[in-house]
Amino acid sequence: MSGLIGRKVGMTSLFDANGKNIPCTVIECGPCVVTQVRTEEVDGYTALQLGFDDKAEKRTTSALKGHFKKAGTTAKKKVVEFIGFDEEYKLGDTITVDLFEEGEFVDVSAISKGKGFQGVVKRHGFAGVGQATHGQHNRLRAPGSIGAASYPARVFKGMRMAGRMGGENVKVQNLRVLKVSSDKNLLVVKGCVPGHKNAYITIEK
Repeated sequence: MSGLIGRKVGMTSLFDANGKNIPCTVIECGPCVVTQVRTEEVDGYTALQLGFDDKAEKRTTSALKGHFKKAGTTAKKKVVEFIGFDEEYKLGDTITVDLFEEGEFVDVSAISKGKGFQGVVKRHGFAGVGQATHGQHNRLRAPGSIGAASYPARVFKGMRMAGRMGGENVKVQNLRVLKVSSDKNLLVVKGCVPGHKNAYITIEK
């Protein structure tokens, strides 16, 4: 799917025509530069590699410097491939937030916030014991039994247990575009998107 790279600015709210308060997320979307054009003849598939957000030259490897120089642009921090663009783009072209229209639906993906090591109640939504009577003094948020019996005498793989939470690639689908600000490169979508403030996110049509 075609799309752009952006940065999460934060959350706010807008009022619709009926006076309903709608929570929304503001995204700094583009402008993105075409840093590579994948073709069927050379690569076996068609796609566009886009770059977003300038990067210091001294923090860029020599190989990447040459890669961006070929596109006639400065070094970029974030590079993502997209497919399915309707228009034909050449190396070095700039794609702006005008790619999106108000009212259409987009998919947003990013790395979710890291929560560290968490228990089963927060990580998987376990209910715990639910009551503190009958001698249950320290089992309120415990996972309970995790094994079976003497057979199979082991814990099955994939058992929901305590562990590292967050820091995973999460995609939220079908978020409605509420507003497109071309002069400020801002995109306002309904609802929340994964990631912390200033996190890099990809927006797909």
